[in-house]
Amino acid sequence: MAGPAPSIAHINLAPGYRGGERQTELLIRALADSGWRQCLVARRDAPLAASCAGIDGLKIRPVRNNVVSGALALGQVDLVHVHEGRAIQAAWLNRVLRGTPYLVTRRVQKGPRVTPANRRLYGGAKSLVAVSAAIVESLHRLDPALGVCVVPDATSELTADPDEARRIRARVGGDVLVGNVAALVDSHKGQRQIIALARRLHADHPHLVFLLVGGGEDEAALRQEAQGLDNLQFAGQVDNVGDYLAAMDVFFYPSRHEGLGSVLLDAMAFGLPIVATNVGGIPEIVEDGADGWLCAVDDLNAQERALLSLAADPELRQHIGQTNRRKAEHFRPAEMARAYAAIYRQLLDRPLEQTSQ
Repeated sequence: MAGPAPSIAHINLAPGYRGGERQTELLIRALADSGWRQCLVARRDAPLAASCAGIDGLKIRPVRNNVVSGALALGQVDLVHVHEGRAIQAAWLNRVLRGTPYLVTRRVQKGPRVTPANRRLYGGAKSLVAVSAAIVESLHRLDPALGVCVVPDATSELTADPDEARRIRARVGGDVLVGNVAALVDSHKGQRQIIALARRLHADHPHLVFLLVGGGEDEAALRQEAQGLDNLQFAGQVDNVGDYLAAMDVFFYPSRHEGLGSVLLDAMAFGLPIVATNVGGIPEIVEDGADGWLCAVDDLNAQERALLSLAADPELRQHIGQTNRRKAEHFRPAEMARAYAAIYRQLLDRPLEQTSQ
């Protein structure tokens, strides 16, 4: 007779809700569908806990933003899954106190800093997972001996209301809508390149309009810099991202560094051709010339050529969009959950039949 399903504690102490938190939630939901026993340790003042409320079988343990409270909240579980850098210290302390093994998913290309403390924290993990090969390289800069496997992020399986997408499109205007969905943090997501291109194309290509979806620390500054551009609009932070993706013709993602860029998978799922920068894990998703075009950071000439070629050729946009829809099918949350479940079973030495209730 099969024993009880193993218990997994997810810990994510991020203060906001960005790509890493979305992926944490997607994994928890997909694992819940397979009968895993789970709990989530998250900051009590952050959106992740509220977003995960109501997931079948999930216990939520809100904590203050410190290592000790995070470690104590993990409790008696079989395995701890760390989803962001703030939480690894809590998982390490919990291992010292209770002996519970932990694995770490790393989604950020930059860092971790090369310090003895980080070598101890990452070296103490039972398993390390990166969402791209680019992140594997960053972890090997910390310690070349670290064993790291790759499990890509998943699409968010967003839905869209066609009527709302049409209303967005009518409100924004233009014949070709080039969209970006990202936190408004130029040092990471590179939105100043979008503003520069909107300014360059303003006079000669008024049919092409840009839309930035998201909020962030640079929002006020970027809005100020874009004043006078009637071919660029800001949507701000929205809940219905799927409606905005459905309204777009091209997805433009000029990140300055990127672990993977999971929103690119969502754009692909909506059949959008992509123009992105050739950094980090982006080339592991976007094949240059097949899924869209990859350009160097701040190479406005190359970015302009790519955008104008797509703007001028609706059949090309449709062809690439169909290719991207098919590609996105391989990045469903259920596929990500199966990969993590295999890692969990290996770490816990549990056969497949013992993970179902």
